[in-house]
Amino acid sequence: MKISVILGSIRDERKSDRIARYLMDRLSAYPNVRPVLLDLAVCQLPVFDSRWTQSESPDPSLVSFGEALSSSDGLILISPEYHGSYTGVLKNAMDHFWAEFKRKPMGVVATGSGKFGGINASTEMQQLILSVGGFPMPVKLIVPYIHKVLSASGTPLESFIEDDTSRFLDEFLWFAQAIRTAITQQPVSK
Repeated sequence: MKISVILGSIRDERKSDRIARYLMDRLSAYPNVRPVLLDLAVCQLPVFDSRWTQSESPDPSLVSFGEALSSSDGLILISPEYHGSYTGVLKNAMDHFWAEFKRKPMGVVATGSGKFGGINASTEMQQLILSVGGFPMPVKLIVPYIHKVLSASGTPLESFIEDDTSRFLDEFLWFAQAIRTAITQQPVSK
């Protein structure tokens, strides 16, 4: 099962990359799971203007990002909380695509530098997932005090993050497999 982790932070001093590294490491330990990191700082998608038409040549970064989304069995969105919501760069990435998100199981990871760990951003991301036709997993991974919980390399500094991540990933992989099975086994009626 291919799981794409979308890292929705591009700042030089970002901390959300810590949980991305940790999730990639943890996902790699599951049998039959192929994690792929889609780092928006690396992908550098253009600012959304309008969806390209078939006669236009889309930006190559959009093509490769779209292909990665389409081939994924599930997606995990990561964002720090900025002013009560997720990042603009994550929203920009979501705005570029529609069909690629439809009927995809998606998990939400929100981070923060304080004790609430991005809870508002997590709720907003779940609404965004519904708006693009995806399936948001009810369980979220909230990472408070990210600068104290994970090292710069993504190593846990607090034991609760290991437990919370295990619960989140176990639930997410079950959810993604259940959706994938339902989609492949159920004929779509018209």
